[in-house]
Amino acid sequence: MATTVLESSPNLGLLYAKAAATAFGRGGGLPDEHLARNGVTVDPAHLTEYARVCRLPLNDTLPATYPHMLTFPLQMALMSDRSFPLALPGLVHVRNRIEVVRAIRSDEALDLEVWAEHFAQHRSGAAVDLRATVMSGGEEVWRSTSTYLSRGATAPEGAPEADIEVAVGDLQRTAATWRIPDDAGRRYAKVSGDVNPIHLSGLTAKAFGFKRAIAHGMWVKARVLGALSGRLPDAVSLDVSFRKPLFLPSTVTLSTAQAGGGWDFAVRNASSGTEHVIGTIRPLDGDS
Repeated sequence: MATTVLESSPNLGLLYAKAAATAFGRGGGLPDEHLARNGVTVDPAHLTEYARVCRLPLNDTLPATYPHMLTFPLQMALMSDRSFPLALPGLVHVRNRIEVVRAIRSDEALDLEVWAEHFAQHRSGAAVDLRATVMSGGEEVWRSTSTYLSRGATAPEGAPEADIEVAVGDLQRTAATWRIPDDAGRRYAKVSGDVNPIHLSGLTAKAFGFKRAIAHGMWVKARVLGALSGRLPDAVSLDVSFRKPLFLPSTVTLSTAQAGGGWDFAVRNASSGTEHVIGTIRPLDGDS
């Protein structure tokens, strides 16, 4: 296993362009490489804008979803490289688990590392986990697993089955109704750098088979986090399954129920009841 330490964060726009140009001729196993950055500090202005776009409270600790902003460009650099067996165009983020080991102060210097593992088969294609860890002062303070599905792709022979589902209880009570505007994807893309065309406009989304632009799943996850702010422990696990696309604009409902010392939740279309994001939020015990 080799670790490459980058001096700066990769440019996501350039990586999407690179991925489009190198989408063919892939195959093989996962690259045995880690990408890292050391001594990363948070820009207060960026954190403020992120909190505003995601409707999160702003204080001296990072929202649980914010370190994803720091590690995602490194994951994109891995997935857009020719050594990665699945072409980035068409990869769908289907599950994301974040574990916050302890509250992270916004002024801490952070060391980031990402890698790919668990190449798995799925009835619709092949899936892979992109892992990330964040260290501060030599201790792990945050980690995540993002599972991506490539429809129609083939996993190596003997690969395990992909696990992309999150089980939640009965969720009937509507806690909130959100009207999501048509520019929600562009606003989140501006702050996150995730300029995947499927999120930006109906025209660019149609080029990839979607009838309208769709919301970023991680933006929806952050909105849920904001809705439950003040009711979560510092050490917490947030596990979500991204189900059907949330087309923009839309009106959705948030349903919640207390469970397991935390919460189960679902974000659904207000008219059809279609599930867009379901998930669990639990206290993180010391053995996780």
